[in-house]
Amino acid sequence: MYLQVSAMSSGDSSGDGGKWLDAHYDPMAGLYTFSSCVDLAELSGDGESRLLVGDLGSGSAGMKLKVYRGTSLTSESTLLDLPSGVVAFFMDLHEPRIPAVAVASGPCIYVYKNLRPYFKFTLPSLQVNTLEQDVWQQVREGQIDPLTLKEMLESIRRKADVPLSMRSLRFLSLDPDEMDDYVQLHKQQPIRRQTVITCISTLKKSTADDDGVSCLVIGTESCDVYVLDPEAFIILSKMSLPAAPSFMDVTGQFDVEFRITVACRNGNIYILRRDSDKPKYCIELASHPVGLVRVGKNVVVGCTDESLQGFTQKGKRLWRTVLAAPITTMAAMDLPTRGFQAVLLGLANCEVQLYRDKNLLSTIKTPDVVTSICFGRYGREDGTLIMTTRAGGLIVKILKRTAVFDDRDGAPGPPQAQSIRLNVPKKTKLYVDQTLRVSGESGAAMHRAFQMDLSRLRLAAAKAYVKALESSLTPVSSSLSEPLKMNAVVQGLGPTFKLTLNVQNTAACRPVMNLAVSFLYDESLYRVKNPFLRIPLLVPGLIYPIQTFVECTSDKGIADIIKVFVLHEGRSSPLLTAHINMPVSEGLTLN
Repeated sequence: MYLQVSAMSSGDSSGDGGKWLDAHYDPMAGLYTFSSCVDLAELSGDGESRLLVGDLGSGSAGMKLKVYRGTSLTSESTLLDLPSGVVAFFMDLHEPRIPAVAVASGPCIYVYKNLRPYFKFTLPSLQVNTLEQDVWQQVREGQIDPLTLKEMLESIRRKADVPLSMRSLRFLSLDPDEMDDYVQLHKQQPIRRQTVITCISTLKKSTADDDGVSCLVIGTESCDVYVLDPEAFIILSKMSLPAAPSFMDVTGQFDVEFRITVACRNGNIYILRRDSDKPKYCIELASHPVGLVRVGKNVVVGCTDESLQGFTQKGKRLWRTVLAAPITTMAAMDLPTRGFQAVLLGLANCEVQLYRDKNLLSTIKTPDVVTSICFGRYGREDGTLIMTTRAGGLIVKILKRTAVFDDRDGAPGPPQAQSIRLNVPKKTKLYVDQTLRVSGESGAAMHRAFQMDLSRLRLAAAKAYVKALESSLTPVSSSLSEPLKMNAVVQGLGPTFKLTLNVQNTAACRPVMNLAVSFLYDESLYRVKNPFLRIPLLVPGLIYPIQTFVECTSDKGIADIIKVFVLHEGRSSPLLTAHINMPVSEGLTLN
């Protein structure tokens, strides 16, 4: 089976430089899906890859798993809930080597083998709130009516740590006249709290071969990540995240070493490693992610602020580029025959752009906004690009075998000459000899001189610190029995200023008493209303404001320092000392 290519290349109609061929376009295909629900796989062993699509239908009905061969629909399977992901994987070593299909839908994973239902895996139930169970037990025994049940459930939802079950949440959303029928229908059934799957991917189990056995990796609404055995469908590993995952990328082998990169709804990206149930690294983004793709050893993230960013595996940002429109979908473009890897972006301005790192390589114009992208082998063509549109259309394009992508084809920014490496001359023999002489002969002396200067600097700093503590010249007390802290605030333009001293006892549980405040100042410049103040008992942790007024008596337009001492009864040295730089009295200056 071969795709029929239209006579006019996309270079004339799509503005992509003639790199893509228009193979098929069906605006009435009726496919409503996302990139996570699209995959390509060889399902019949005849060497031709099929297109797997998890169709969302109308959102409440018509959800189906559809299989395309070429341009025709060959199979449909009804789904009970909205699909959140579709992946093809090898679950055993049996011949012929035909992959199975896993569809994540609600709390279940439906596994199809030879396009027939094979197995259903359901996520384990979550812990149910004990208070919620007691309330429904009272309803079952006829002790409370539906209105009382609603009040009690609303109280539990506000205060309890464990969320309510779906049954209680639906009950709270009903109108009063519908509550009685709902209670009669569900009160005899046991309460269950079930999570749902938000994303799904695959992880090679022991070998990195293309047809190697793969485990399923699923992210759930309860902020957990599970790794499932491909044959027994038991949970091999469970990892927890701080928030619900939205996008996931997996690399490595389960039996050797693996890395799971997860973009979560709290705007962060977490990296999970083997033998760790908590994230190893965290990447904090300025805006929420809308797509996550791994290119080589780097992670490329699309964000809601219309930007595309590249990060290392440890979370260091490598680059950032601004896009022309918001991102609607993202997918990886991997062409092993050419050793080419890049990122495909669907934008809200009806364009699909191809990026390698921060360089724009190609732009494809589409008749509608693209909602899903999938690149890979379709039929017998290795470089096939499959897209679905917001109106339900299906677009198939084929990469020309003669297409060449230049890293600076359409990238905005500095000219290409700026990226050319300069021809730096080699190191001369004189430079090498001088370097060896300095490092060999003078290196030890330079190190000793540096250590001597560093030691002198540390000694001077230590002496100054000890002197400040002994003379109580710091705004923080060094006494262990009276740990105090003080800061001063001067308010006003003059000639009268309001001076506020904020004194705080920093002890854990011991109050401080018998304290006083004294002021030392130039009496020819200032006059303090209360030069000596008693401080009340200081309770730990509270800030006590002590206020007084300072009047500037000089008309020379100069300012001086006022020293503040915190004294303890029976001691000659102050506990605290503060030097307040008084401002120039603007009132006297104006007069």
